[in-house]
Amino acid sequence: MGPIFSFIIWLVVAALVIWLVARMNIGLEVRGFGAAMIAALVIAAISAVAVWLLSLFGLGAMSGILGAIISIIVAALVLMFAGAILPGLKVNGFNGAIVAAIAIGVVGWLITWALGLFGVNVAM
Repeated sequence: MGPIFSFIIWLVVAALVIWLVARMNIGLEVRGFGAAMIAALVIAAISAVAVWLLSLFGLGAMSGILGAIISIIVAALVLMFAGAILPGLKVNGFNGAIVAAIAIGVVGWLITWALGLFGVNVAM
């Protein structure tokens, strides 16, 4: 697969994950699939900046339970920030952001795993 096709697959999968988590009504609301696609792009950009900033403080390669906790908190903060700047995305407080971040991770892993069974590799 070429890089453009891989990016398109990643974007659709990321938007699908956000849309599915929003449909679960567990702390995240999105207006539709188009808004979920825009949210996926914005969340990816904000996450890239957050990871870069964390790496400046030596927190780039986190592992273990502490790394998982920090990753979930960072993901929740990224969701809250994206919800503040995107009109089609609403995050219901920090608790909702934590639950949504965990759900996005689990649903994203399941979809990526399922696609891998068919030989489609998506790096999320």
